[in-house]
Amino acid sequence: MSATIIRNGRVIDPANKRDEIADLLIVDGKITPLSQLSTLNPQPDEIDASNLIVCPGLIDMHVHLREPGFGHKETIDSGARAAAAGGFTTIVCMPNTSPVADNPSTIAWIRNRAAGACVNVLPTGAISKGLAGEELAPIGSLAQAGVVAITDDGHCVQNHELMRRAVEYARMVGVPVLDECRDYNLVGSGVVNEGYWSTLLGLPGWPAVGEEVIVMRNILLAELCDHQVHCLHLTTAGSVRLLREARGRGVKISGEVCPHHIALTDEAIQSFDTNYKMNPPLRAQVDVDALLEGIADGTLSVLASDHAPHADFEKEVEFDTAPFGIIGLETELSLFLHLLVHKHRKIDIVRLIEMYTVEPAKLLKLDAGTLSVGASADVTLLDLDLEWTVRADEFQSASRNSPFDGRKLKGRAVRTIVGGKTVWRL
Repeated sequence: MSATIIRNGRVIDPANKRDEIADLLIVDGKITPLSQLSTLNPQPDEIDASNLIVCPGLIDMHVHLREPGFGHKETIDSGARAAAAGGFTTIVCMPNTSPVADNPSTIAWIRNRAAGACVNVLPTGAISKGLAGEELAPIGSLAQAGVVAITDDGHCVQNHELMRRAVEYARMVGVPVLDECRDYNLVGSGVVNEGYWSTLLGLPGWPAVGEEVIVMRNILLAELCDHQVHCLHLTTAGSVRLLREARGRGVKISGEVCPHHIALTDEAIQSFDTNYKMNPPLRAQVDVDALLEGIADGTLSVLASDHAPHADFEKEVEFDTAPFGIIGLETELSLFLHLLVHKHRKIDIVRLIEMYTVEPAKLLKLDAGTLSVGASADVTLLDLDLEWTVRADEFQSASRNSPFDGRKLKGRAVRTIVGGKTVWRL
């Protein structure tokens, strides 16, 4: 028998509306009533959580782990270590691998590989075969293989009839649809936000409407099919407005925010640093303000990283030809704490934890995100006031493509516990 007691921490468990200074007992990897403490022999190991927050293990539902096929960027093992260092106990990996995760055998390979990871790794399956947007993947078989959602992330299904059938099949098998909102015709060859800086720098522009058209498509299909569609990494004021109106009518539509889209604006691209090139692109300040308001009023309900590792040699090219994406697992929590809780004060720490636990667990139907008695002892310890400086060369991730190297932040995870076992500590 293994037992641990976390003492004197501020226990925040939004699923149970709990926020108090208390002890938390873990026995054999499960949350256990404190009344059993006196029956334990020998007495449990102790963790002093004075001045720390003790919360359910955090969930990042938008991560690219690159395996199979792109192990030079990231592996499931290195990505899991990065997640643990960021305070995450569960991560959801996207299917844009090689081969694409569009069949049960690839899902089985990922799950087998993930079994030895230090955090819980959950796979998604592709909407379309080969992410080509032309023919549906075997959605029923993927659900049986254990995917928690279907998505063509990294691509976007352009055929609306195909997308309708995907949502209908997803409803039949009980998994949500996650969608990257990008109209290929409107976006074209855009690499940065269409606006002042794209014009000044002579870079192809990516208009906001290229995102908003697909957000509206997804709202209409979610309403028509009466099924959950989740819009990944939203960035524009128009997307927030559309989502707010639809959710107000009870449509089963949701959206998420990534930290870089509220920490930075397209002004950052004037350096031509490819670590500021991402999909979707950094937007204008008016969009950042709209995202912050969307988080504050609950329109945007999930926080995620869109962790997208790339090797140095891939990013060290001209801005136009560099791949989109940045890593984020080891900085996202601190960025959100710094910006949302400390700087802008748009939400409190309880709501931030809820957006990382209850909201993704509900959306993906996961048995996670809670400190209820009997639940798996996935726990994150946070220091809200810890000031630290990002050092990319110290990351657990196999890649280093972060625009936040050297940035000073306030707030950080200091210990990550998965199944009762400490898998990372500061």
